[in-house]
Amino acid sequence: MGHLPTGEIIEKAVLLAGRAPSLHNSQPWHWTFDGATLRLFAVPERMLAATDTSGRQMLISCGIALGHLRAALAAAGWRIRVARFPDPNRREHLADITFEPARMVTDGDRERADAILRRHTDRLPFLAPTGWPDFEYVLRSTFDPSDASLYILGDDSRPTLARASEMTASLRRYDADYHAELRWWTGHTIADTGVPEQALPSQEERQRVTVGRRFPDATAASRRSEVAADQSMILVLSTDGDTPDELVRCGEVLSTVLLECTLAGYATCPLTHLIEVPHSRAMVGELTASSSRPQVLVRVGIAPESEENAPATPRRPLGEILEMTESAAGTQ
Repeated sequence: MGHLPTGEIIEKAVLLAGRAPSLHNSQPWHWTFDGATLRLFAVPERMLAATDTSGRQMLISCGIALGHLRAALAAAGWRIRVARFPDPNRREHLADITFEPARMVTDGDRERADAILRRHTDRLPFLAPTGWPDFEYVLRSTFDPSDASLYILGDDSRPTLARASEMTASLRRYDADYHAELRWWTGHTIADTGVPEQALPSQEERQRVTVGRRFPDATAASRRSEVAADQSMILVLSTDGDTPDELVRCGEVLSTVLLECTLAGYATCPLTHLIEVPHSRAMVGELTASSSRPQVLVRVGIAPESEENAPATPRRPLGEILEMTESAAGTQ
């Protein structure tokens, strides 16, 4: 193996990174590769201004993509070095990524990369995750706690979370821009983005997941009726502040959490609507009993039946998310 990954390796890794979840599947990232350095950019034009008013979720989404890229390249035999926010005059330039050959590729490296294609956001109710204490112990060893703090909320927090979720919906009831944005991005797909209707819960299903975002109701028949009420474990990732660097790092940790949960056989659903409104975000912060700032919640549990044949949520094609110079293209 040479000292630089080929263009083909970069293309495959960027495609896997593009499977990262993002707000309403907006996919607000762009990559460039010159043969030696891979650069990650946020795309402010893909920010959902009415929902993500500060751009916080855009940066977290890009961080998840960076975490997925790290996993994909590790499986291909490469470790990455990340120079963060290298251009102070261009804040959307999030990272310069360089490479060094890995000493070895472990089974864990391969399994985590494989999990990228199996992971999907499941908005239906879950059964309780089995074997959680042992899994949590291992999960906490897989990321640097200085990048994000992980809190596990008990069942006694669920009524407060449900109230915060309802408060978020109530505060936005008359926000025409928010609802227009929500309807534009959900219930169908637009040029390989957006959330298709089959990925949305029906009104009856939503009533069994009291902490979920209120989407336009799907028309599908009720699914997973054997789960009368959501029994998921609810995780919170928090950071000390809201700086762009902290948000990208939090996204990288979220990537790890989602992929490790997938490897363990758990279903996952990131929740961000509880963080979008200051009052609801403060309620979540109180539940963690910490001065840190909550950035994202994740429901984790068991999906009772196999849904491997569920159609994958669409993603933008490689040509739209990766730009390669002629010298890089020559390394195919």
